[in-house]
Amino acid sequence: MDKPAAVSGLLQRGRRAADVPALGHRVWRLPSDVDTDALAPRRWMKYGAEVIAQHCLEALQPQFALHARPGDVIVAGANFGIGSSREQAASALVHLGIVAVIAPSFGGLFYRNAFSVGLPLLTCREAEAVADGERVQFDLERALVRCVVDAGGRELGERGPLLQCEPIPALLLELVHAGGRLPQLKRRLQRAPA
Repeated sequence: MDKPAAVSGLLQRGRRAADVPALGHRVWRLPSDVDTDALAPRRWMKYGAEVIAQHCLEALQPQFALHARPGDVIVAGANFGIGSSREQAASALVHLGIVAVIAPSFGGLFYRNAFSVGLPLLTCREAEAVADGERVQFDLERALVRCVVDAGGRELGERGPLLQCEPIPALLLELVHAGGRLPQLKRRLQRAPA
């Protein structure tokens, strides 16, 4: 696999996303049916993104928000992001520096909201083959994910399993590269003739 595409444009704790780490993105493994209330708990919704992000996934993995680092990836079971339409569910992940979510399927509203804030989602039937603590590289344009370091820390490089995901529509890739809908609109307005 060629060098994976960098996920440009995502803001992570005030910094732009870096290129793919040398040893890939650390995987946080989650179960199926993770709902938006787990990502953005209802009782914290009256606060801003920073506070909501501090409580992201605390019901499933209490240490997640504390230990997630910019460049990390979530790999989950089916139906990730089901539930309400709260946009803060995807925003909390972006705020924590998560650069992609890989799962067999996603809640429809979460899917839309994630791309709107510049968070790429890779729909991958074989996502459940990826283990917690592994490191992966991904290519959004070619919709590929490769495990480059196994959960035991053994480097696999090009020998690692390669997973084919569903292609991401060009319109959604544009949103990711722009950093989301708002940055994309701001750029368009700046380029528009007066």
